[in-house]
Amino acid sequence: PAQGLKIVTTATMAAPAVPRCSSTRFHHVHGANVRMDPTRTQATRVESFAHGLCFSREPLAPGQIFLVEIEEKERGWCGHLRVGLTAHDPQSLRAVPEYSLPDLASLGDTWVFAITRSHNRVAPGAEPRAPGTLPEPFLRIERLRIPRDPLVGRSRPGRYSHLLDSLYQLNVLPATARRSRIGVLYAPQPDGTADMHIVINGEDMGASARGLPAARPLYAVVDVFASTKSVRLIQVDYGLPSLQTLCRLVIQKYVVHRLAIGGLALPPALRTFCME
Repeated sequence: PAQGLKIVTTATMAAPAVPRCSSTRFHHVHGANVRMDPTRTQATRVESFAHGLCFSREPLAPGQIFLVEIEEKERGWCGHLRVGLTAHDPQSLRAVPEYSLPDLASLGDTWVFAITRSHNRVAPGAEPRAPGTLPEPFLRIERLRIPRDPLVGRSRPGRYSHLLDSLYQLNVLPATARRSRIGVLYAPQPDGTADMHIVINGEDMGASARGLPAARPLYAVVDVFASTKSVRLIQVDYGLPSLQTLCRLVIQKYVVHRLAIGGLALPPALRTFCME
């Protein structure tokens, strides 16, 4: 296993990594129904199904992903989370629009897409990874390289985890489910523009919009809309995978069911981490 880890790690050095970025936060400008926690890393819509617009505190750097995890859902509404980018400084808005679509988008220089269950690119009937192989630790988008581990939403093992493990292994946790992780970033192009990419549970959905003005500041947009009640920001470290992450990859390679990890002679913290 140690030799395999070395091969995976050194092979990933060929593509340039995104420079380390400071911790991301939500902007103090947001929709009327949004309540932020004291750290501005969790946004909750406290009433209705609208006025849930949130923005990144600062413009994103090229290749920097703004990643959120769905913390809480609310039944009775149609529609889900919406994400994207805008060239409008949130502080320049006369009033925060009620909706990202169509209100904010109608202002121009804004690219927002509604997330649906069908966004997952990996079909439920897809073939699982070949036995004995480790997953690629980085997601590659054009010349960008992003650690995959924090991008992946995971179901929690429990009473019914045997029903979810096949989804866990195929990485098809529904895009709109609790604990699903959704991110947005832009990839600069040689002509000076940028392509916007949406990443869902570690899978790149492809270029969702092209021709964005890369020379202008671009803020992330997160619309906590309808059935999505609360989201939490996930911080991404763009360095090499941690030893803890690499250990998890090796352990999960040999353990079919996550609940079986509980019986391994591992340090408690590592055991919990491997079962996530």
